[in-house]
Amino acid sequence: MKLSEIARLLQGHLEGDADIEITGLAKIEEATTGDLTFVANPKYQKFLKSTKASAVLVGSDQQGIELPHIKVEDPSLAFLIALEHFNPPVRPNFTGIHSSSDVSDTAVIGEGVTIGPFVYLGEHVIVGANTLIYPGCVILDGAEIGEDCTLFPNVSIREKCRIGNRVTIHNGTVIGSDGFGFAPIGDTYRKIPQMGKVVIEDDVEIGANCTIDRATLGETIIRKGCKLDNLIQIAHNVIVDENTVIAAQTGISGSTKIGKNVTIAGQVGTVGHISIGDKSIVAAKSGVSKDVPAGEVWFGYPAQPIMKQKKIEASSRHLPDMVRKIHQLEKLCIELEEKIKKMDGGNEG
Repeated sequence: MKLSEIARLLQGHLEGDADIEITGLAKIEEATTGDLTFVANPKYQKFLKSTKASAVLVGSDQQGIELPHIKVEDPSLAFLIALEHFNPPVRPNFTGIHSSSDVSDTAVIGEGVTIGPFVYLGEHVIVGANTLIYPGCVILDGAEIGEDCTLFPNVSIREKCRIGNRVTIHNGTVIGSDGFGFAPIGDTYRKIPQMGKVVIEDDVEIGANCTIDRATLGETIIRKGCKLDNLIQIAHNVIVDENTVIAAQTGISGSTKIGKNVTIAGQVGTVGHISIGDKSIVAAKSGVSKDVPAGEVWFGYPAQPIMKQKKIEASSRHLPDMVRKIHQLEKLCIELEEKIKKMDGGNEG
């Protein structure tokens, strides 16, 4: 595309050669001739003088740029729109219901659904219009999948689980596996039946190899707009409220309630039966053992308000010096005690 066409697409203000041909998009430090790049983070400003990109997206208040550029309100969002335009979704080379798939006669299939090779759909499954199911997926009896969904290869949707509209689930994820419930009977354990289901609401994206357990009773719920990274475990009866994002290798224990617009970073673990308030942030590698109030940032193991944890960590760096000083003081105290004893002995004489 010509740079002028991209400027119109992004509704930005173009400064520089409007006829430059843009053939790709790249990070500013890796871009070459023909690439469009962007600067949103101030620490990347230094690359503006050295980048080999043909043009750059910048904020509307950016000044002093010699490179052809487009000024926009939000360079990150504008770059995302450009990425989508240059990289439209790739559809598979199969359409309709593949002959190798096993679809129950009682399944209800909407218009425009694509079902790839070796897919299994059980009794009374419902699949909404224009949903795409890649090879190897398994959807068990009574499960429901909404419209415009994409299930990548080897996704499993267990019985009676419900998936909303415009949901994307990546390779190998399991929705509706049994919750981890066992009652101790003497020295053994008896499995607690997991009778509930999982509900995934609209516009959710779930990464690869995640596991979302069905409720013991009732529902495990991922509400609309949530985004889950790869390798996440959501236990039984958890509720994740709207527009929350959870990064990779996080584990949420049973019956935990996570609020709206929460950010949970990578490798976070929580105990069960706690609440994490709206718009709170839990930093990476934290272990959450109690309720997190709304709007707060927590960090650490066990997690606590981040400023408190930072003070503790800052203090811990001085521990070797503190230990050495304590040993010196102990030695000095012993020496003083010996001197006092000698002085007291001399006075008695």
